Amino acid sequence: MIYRAFKEKKISLLAMGCMRLPLNDGKINEEETSVMIDTAINSGINYFDTAWGYHGGESERVVGKLLNKYPRKSYYVATKFPGYDLSNMGKVEEIFEKQLEKTGMEYFDFYLIHNVCEMNIDAYLNPEYGTYEYLMKQKENGRIKHLGFSVHGNTETMNRFLAAYGDGMEFCQIQLNWIDYEFQRADEKISILKERGIPVWVM
Repeated sequence: MIYRAFKEKKISLLAMGCMRLPLNDGKINEEETSVMIDTAINSGINYFDTAWGYHGGESERVVGKLLNKYPRKSYYVATKFPGYDLSNMGKVEEIFEKQLEKTGMEYFDFYLIHNVCEMNIDAYLNPEYGTYEYLMKQKENGRIKHLGFSVHGNTETMNRFLAAYGDGMEFCQIQLNWIDYEFQRADEKISILKERGIPVWVM
């Protein structure tokens, strides 16, 4: 496995995404998923990416359960605040606490403000919801080790987000297609993030 250095961490270049896990009668097949996670770890993968909305909320629970048999410091878990659903705005504390409960973890290695786009940028920037402030507080408390964001929106939207919160963002996850480097303006986004010194995660 090839690894990249990120601060004090050594992260596998290939991660395991947990958005589309194997199913059995519409539910996550935990036996098959366990084999996948074991294979990933035995192959040197140490980064597991889940989110509140994946598999109707079950991905976080299953991923936490199946990783629990391994030493906590042997892998990294990323999950996300679901701002793509505007009904979640104002619920950041409730959702974050539930995510820790579902995964059975005391902290998340990586936490993302999820899917910044035209639909939700105004809500993300609205101080009444306190999303950014709450997550920064959890970082100060050690319950989030590294805070970042993912973006599907255009570069103007991303720049608005960075103008407000860029100093607190440690990484950004973008959609990057090597065949079409301009898809979702990935080329422009990488240039902007590079100027700010923000590392890029590829989905």
